[in-house]
Parts: sequence; structure tokens; C-alpha cells
Amino acid sequence: MDRHPARHARIHPARQTALTDIEFCIWAGDALPGEQKTYHIGFLSIDCCQPSTILGATEHARINGLARSARWAFEMGLVHLVQRRLGPNHFAYIAIARPKPRARRVDLADLLAVQEAA
Repeated sequence: MDRHPARHARIHPARQTALTDIEFCIWAGDALPGEQKTYHIGFLSIDCCQPSTILGATEHARINGLARSARWAFEMGLVHLVQRRLGPNHFAYIAIARPKPRARRVDLADLLAVQEAA
């Protein structure tokens, strides 16, 4: 008998609250150091690949935009990106807010301008 049945359960990414790239950017700009945000549950590298996913085009675009925003926030030094293994090929992707550069709050307009340029 399997003592950990949740180990084999896979929560489809579409079943979680669908965080958008803009919502993630707002959070990254406002979050205090140490605050955490789970931005995706699933297998991000697979969920971003159109040919190997069962997600619709809208969900695929949302996940790709969210992944780009998370990577950008990491590159700007706003967050640490970590993952927690939930089971085989199943992870929680978590952003942890870092202290803001130059000890100021990051303006949402700046975040959105960079996202639109990408």
C-alpha cells in the first residue's frame, strides 16, 4: 500500500488560480523581502512547450508570459526563484521577494514597460 497517495496525484496547472504576468509584476513590485508567491504548479518547462502540452492556446500564452515575468524579476534582483517537488514531474514554482534595489519600491509602470518591450 502506498503511504503517500498524493505523491502520484498531479494537479493540472489550469486548476489553480490562474496568475497572470501583470499580477505577478504587481506582486514583485509591492512584496516585502521574504514574502513568497507560488506562481505555477506543474512542470514549467513542459507546460511552456506547445507541442508537448494539452493546454489550450490561451493557457499556454498565460504560462509563457508568467514564466518570462518571473525570469525578468529574477534577473532584476527582485526575487529568488525556487521550486518545491510535489511528486514525479510535479513542482511548485515559488518566487521569494528580495530587498528592492536602491531601497525603493519598484514602480509598476517600469515593470510593465519592460514586459511590453520583450
